Amino acid sequence: MPHIQLLSPRLANQIAAGEVVERPASVVKELVENALDAGASRVDIEVEQGGAKLIRVRDDGSGIDESDLPLALSRHATSKILTLDDLEAVGTLGFRGEALASISSVSRLALTSRTETQEAAARVEVEGRDMDARISPAAHPVGTTVEVRDLFFNTPARRKFLRTEKTEFNHVEECIRRQALSRFDAGFTLRHNQRVVQSLRPAESEVDKERRIGSLCGQQFIDNAVVIDAEATGLRLWGWVALPTFSRSQSDLQYFFVNGRVIRDKLVAHAVRQAYRDVLYNNRHPAFVLYLEVDPATVDVNVHPTKHEVRFRDGRLVHDFIFRTLHRALADVRPDDQFRGAVAQSFGREQGASPTDSPAPVSLYGTQPASMMPGQLSGQGGFGHSAAMPPQQEWKASDQMAFYQSLNEGGGVASGPGHSSSQQIPTTPPHDSAEEPPLGYAIAQLHGIYILAQGKAGMIVVDMHAAHERITYERMKRALVEQDLKTQPLLVPLSLAVSQKEAALAETHGEELRHLGLQIERIGPETLAVRQIPALLRGANTEQLVRDVLADLIEHGQSDRIEAVTHELLGTMACHGSVRANRQLTIPEMNSLLRDMEATERSGQCNHGRPTWTLVTLSELDKLFLRGR
Repeated sequence: MPHIQLLSPRLANQIAAGEVVERPASVVKELVENALDAGASRVDIEVEQGGAKLIRVRDDGSGIDESDLPLALSRHATSKILTLDDLEAVGTLGFRGEALASISSVSRLALTSRTETQEAAARVEVEGRDMDARISPAAHPVGTTVEVRDLFFNTPARRKFLRTEKTEFNHVEECIRRQALSRFDAGFTLRHNQRVVQSLRPAESEVDKERRIGSLCGQQFIDNAVVIDAEATGLRLWGWVALPTFSRSQSDLQYFFVNGRVIRDKLVAHAVRQAYRDVLYNNRHPAFVLYLEVDPATVDVNVHPTKHEVRFRDGRLVHDFIFRTLHRALADVRPDDQFRGAVAQSFGREQGASPTDSPAPVSLYGTQPASMMPGQLSGQGGFGHSAAMPPQQEWKASDQMAFYQSLNEGGGVASGPGHSSSQQIPTTPPHDSAEEPPLGYAIAQLHGIYILAQGKAGMIVVDMHAAHERITYERMKRALVEQDLKTQPLLVPLSLAVSQKEAALAETHGEELRHLGLQIERIGPETLAVRQIPALLRGANTEQLVRDVLADLIEHGQSDRIEAVTHELLGTMACHGSVRANRQLTIPEMNSLLRDMEATERSGQCNHGRPTWTLVTLSELDKLFLRGR
């Protein structure tokens, strides 16, 4: 083996560049973050050939003193942190002091800057071959301009990995989109090959912020978004989350910022996915732009070379806060809240806007064959009341069908907040002076599948099975919570062979597992005994369920597996217990269903994430019949 020796500065910088500089977009990210850290209110970005030929970033920030210019291009030289205490509470986007050094080692870099105290600006130039900084006077206003030319000119192997000009510029544009979403107080201009692609003014008011969101994420996103703003235990979460009906085929419209830094974190992704669990259609992805504000001392941003990941001191607290906030926000959405997005989408279609990536409501509507067993529906208000859950027992088919029937034959559980069985449900159109409910009033039934209702905005079409399925499902979940989770001891305990880590985890989280209905004892170094499970999950695969719960505890520090499986079973029961296709309903019954939809959480989607209703506006109908032309 050769002797140990120090790496040359050039080689060390090029190794660091392999971590920091992946492609032109990486350079843009580092330079724009430096500009924002310098207090810039305006950042101009210009690229040529996707950034491979030229990247120029100009800002009006505080600038760099002439005496500091050579040091600015040195590794691990920064003005942003001085002591360990500064590192433990980083408040800036950059802090490692290696970005400019890494970039200059693989490009021809020129930096021109001036501070308010200087009469003239100074310019420093450096190339990757020799790394010798050359300083000269220059003309420049207060602020900094960084030019990066011929990226990877001295590392041909790295240059071969660059994609086409269009692909690289798309990455640059996405980088600017993230920075523009993170800092509403700054303006951004992006040019590509001398053509202006993006020009954004600073957004101070809420209207300006929503206008910027609409410009960067699409107007349909902001029209179908729910505003979030919640605070608890030193945390604040605010931003916009899209309705479940505005979903994506890819996770390309998901932006999460922690103290202004865009991140992609598994803990955050799990909390969001859990909040959308039973309202999102299969294999679809939610859309959101969210901002989490925490004490910088409680989050570690120094865990990834590109700073795309963070680590929270109390990840469990952050996870629960994000989940509860989003879960409650989505649950509180009612049909009248969705009308704004529905009308806005209709207006966009009339103006020739491109169709959204969300699934078309018509194509997602599921119909049930006529041969399936119809639900028991009481004509005396079958949708207006519900029955409490029966005591936990062996859930045979006959017990389930009896339970389904009881759901529609009256009971004591209210169908929604502030609604009781004694209240009268309006089922007929009121006088002109009375206020009309969001979903209007039923006028007909189409093919025994859809309810046609008339509202102020136009015609509302409701999938009666999907709507009743959600109503039934929410009542069953509420009744289950009110009666607590019943458990079932196993006649013969189930023995599981696990790893020592899993066994120790089960022993440590014993109380938490009992809260989930699982009684698990450690009977050996690598052996567990399952003695009790939730009664509702008696027919489930107990071994797989326990292993999944332990895997969740290892990955996320908690598990919602029991709740997920329980809700999946309740969803299946609600599906079979809901009114079926070809079931003829009276006008009062249809109106009772509409009123229950307005009072039920998450009534815009069934248990499988399919939409339960859609709106056809009067303007769309006029367009079909060429009225007004």
